[in-house]
Amino acid sequence: MTPPILLAVPNVSEGRSEETIAAIGSAFTGGGAGAKGEPAAAGEVRLLDVHSDADHHRSVFTLAAAPEALVEAIVRGAVASLARIDVMARPEGQAARGQHPHVGALDVAPVVYLDAAERGAACAAALVLSDRLGTELELPVFLYGELTGDGAGSGRTRAELRRGGLAALARRMGAQPGRSDEPRLRPDFGPAQLHRSAGATLVAAREPLVAFNLQLAAPSPVQDARAIAAAIREGGERGMPGLRAIGVALSGGVAQVSMNVERPLELPLAAIVETVRTFAGLAGAELVGLAPAAALERFPEDLPMPGFDPARHVIENALGC
Repeated sequence: MTPPILLAVPNVSEGRSEETIAAIGSAFTGGGAGAKGEPAAAGEVRLLDVHSDADHHRSVFTLAAAPEALVEAIVRGAVASLARIDVMARPEGQAARGQHPHVGALDVAPVVYLDAAERGAACAAALVLSDRLGTELELPVFLYGELTGDGAGSGRTRAELRRGGLAALARRMGAQPGRSDEPRLRPDFGPAQLHRSAGATLVAAREPLVAFNLQLAAPSPVQDARAIAAAIREGGERGMPGLRAIGVALSGGVAQVSMNVERPLELPLAAIVETVRTFAGLAGAELVGLAPAAALERFPEDLPMPGFDPARHVIENALGC
């Protein structure tokens, strides 16, 4: 039986050094592609997209391969990330660390399945990956999402693990019984303390999610973006199911609502745009990585989304489905 093709969306905490981003992209594909985002083949691994952002200080790679090749690719990229990124040495402050919350050099490495029949293969690949990162690279690995819960929506979230950043994660990992209000947080794989330069890595197996940003029209202070994010995220006043949102300030005084749409087949991007427009005018949209075709249905034609290419950024088109 031919193994299924899975996706992986490793996020690394580097969005400013083109040399570093290119080296990590090349490592993911075994040396067959740089960091320009063109579809590329290297053995059994395809690099479908690279999205880098200096304000967020983050690069998002989208890979496609059979499970075994995908695990090998992520381990190679992790080795390159550890050699070039020292998140522990970055000075305090969002400008230096980046606007996007993170806890590691290879911050998250989700394995993505496109069909429910492939869920088991994705879960197995994620667990093998976690074991190798912990054993071979001495990275503490925390599982999240489906691998940690008994059902949909019951698992540990990325936000829980990232809350408070590296300092808070280190404190929780070192908490002493009886001396702290919070229980000690133990990695699922790897050592019980943060890596000296690379922090920790979060791993999951999941369906596709969509990383999506909206820039507010000027003049809009970052407080507006934060208020909108609080209102529209799941549990907020106008909360939408499976939506995670934060408000951030970009360079040039731009206010952005940065989102993860965890159930994009149920919540199309057009619905999010419509809701945000009830709060503020919009200057533009940004898709980070790829999205399923259904998530982009009826997307408003009057809202610019620079760099979006349906041939590369719609999952079905990129995979030739």
